[in-house]
Amino acid sequence: MQTNQILAMFGGALLLLGLVAFFLGRAKATRVRAGGTAMFAQPDQYAWFTVLTTAGPALLVSAVGGFALLLLGAEIPTLYLLAGSLVVACLGLAIGMLMVRPDFHARQAIERVIRFVLAGAALISIFTTLGILVSIIGEALRFFQMQNFWDFITGTTWNPGASFLEAAGRAEEGASAAQFGSVPLFAGTFMITAVAMLVAIPIGLLAAIYMAEFAPSRVRTVAKPVLEVLAGIPTVVYGFFAAITVAPIIVSVAGFFGFEASFNNALAPGIVMGIMIIPFISSLSDDVISSVPDSMRQGSLALGMTKGETIRDVVIPAALPGIISASLLAVSRALGETMIVVMAAGMRPNLTANPLEDMTTVTVRIVAALTGDQEFASAETLSAFALGLVLFVVTLSLNLVSVIMIRRFREKYRVNNL
Repeated sequence: MQTNQILAMFGGALLLLGLVAFFLGRAKATRVRAGGTAMFAQPDQYAWFTVLTTAGPALLVSAVGGFALLLLGAEIPTLYLLAGSLVVACLGLAIGMLMVRPDFHARQAIERVIRFVLAGAALISIFTTLGILVSIIGEALRFFQMQNFWDFITGTTWNPGASFLEAAGRAEEGASAAQFGSVPLFAGTFMITAVAMLVAIPIGLLAAIYMAEFAPSRVRTVAKPVLEVLAGIPTVVYGFFAAITVAPIIVSVAGFFGFEASFNNALAPGIVMGIMIIPFISSLSDDVISSVPDSMRQGSLALGMTKGETIRDVVIPAALPGIISASLLAVSRALGETMIVVMAAGMRPNLTANPLEDMTTVTVRIVAALTGDQEFASAETLSAFALGLVLFVVTLSLNLVSVIMIRRFREKYRVNNL
């Protein structure tokens, strides 16, 4: 019997046991209540508690078994694992039926289970983040055993060395010729991100203000979904647009003013990336601005302020923490973008302040290092983990700074209103 058939049979059997548990639990609770005994919960609540005691342990056993089977390499026959889960479900049904009694508060028990499930969902994201960090740190430490950490942080030349020397058995010579200075990569990352933010934040914020404060409901109904369509366009399409359309326009405009621009320049992907990020800022800022109480607007207008002054001095300060959060999300999105940079900015590490020249970003080099023909234990491959670790620290620092700024603006706004 195939695995998918076994899983289908398991799901059907568990669903059937759940239905049986629901009706049996409700019937017993109804019968006890009909006898004149006061109960702490409604019959349906006892029924749902019985369903939880039936399906919950069975799903937990099957999940733990699947984890041991897939990740730990344990040899557990699937049929035996699912059969054991069904046995556990039957035991849970029996226990649930025993718990259907007047002195048991089923509603509080269900709420405790829901609270544990929600806490578990929150812990999954936390443990996932810790797992990612641990895996990156482990491989990054192997890289820093080969290369000097200070040279990696402050070096201005990124030249992973000649891979053909290692292939020819001259690994020591190739390693000595390698230079892993990450400054050009982070300079390109911040350059392109800054250009994207200069495009996205003003346009996105102004679009949000128009949608929330000025646009008629008929215009808003049409314009907002159209604006949010930008977020659903694949990044490779943006990359084509940046390389084929925007980059030649920039070269032509720069030539008209007497500047020399490369067809692979940082300005084109920055502009296109900013266009791509506009929906993130406009949509979130629109929701935040719309959530500002209307009584604050009415009070400002009653004091003689114009609509523009009300937006500038009342609405925007009240919504500023949310606007900062939206901008931070946009910055994180720009820092992790790869495809647009590859197609429009090139892959050459170039330390320059001129956005008309070609340059690359950290994420592009990470992809290049992990998709090459190098051994996994080579310095060039392990450099991807070192770059990822530094990028993680940079993003974490931005998050911390944004949290501090949000708290300060919130406290300042609260004090001013008191």
